[in-house]
Amino acid sequence: MRLTKFNLSLGTQIMKALGDEARLRILNLLLKKGPMTISDLEHILEFTQTKTSRHITYLKNSGMLTSEKLDQWVVYTIKDEVHEIIDQFVSFVEKDGQLKDDLDVYSTLFNNRELAQNKIPQRRWQSLKNI
Repeated sequence: MRLTKFNLSLGTQIMKALGDEARLRILNLLLKKGPMTISDLEHILEFTQTKTSRHITYLKNSGMLTSEKLDQWVVYTIKDEVHEIIDQFVSFVEKDGQLKDDLDVYSTLFNNRELAQNKIPQRRWQSLKNI
């Protein structure tokens, strides 16, 4: 589903959400690597649980993220309605060194099986990634 109506209120919310470096880093990871838990984001970004939760809550309240509970984890994804807008915005800054470093850290932690997504039953995880 694509965003069909873009009004001033929604535009303001999206721009405010994209105006913070931490939130932009979170959105970049979710955009490039798919659904993640708060625990995954904490490890990759080296944020505290409080800081990560605060930014996730902001993004969720602004209508950019959705969540699904899988066992004891809550997995966050970018909503389909705003996926294209976020993708376009991130494309302007994707060559930033910090965003590249975040993706490298993700790859290392994923390969070392240190992320929560490696502990979620693969059958359910794959169905979520295909949404």
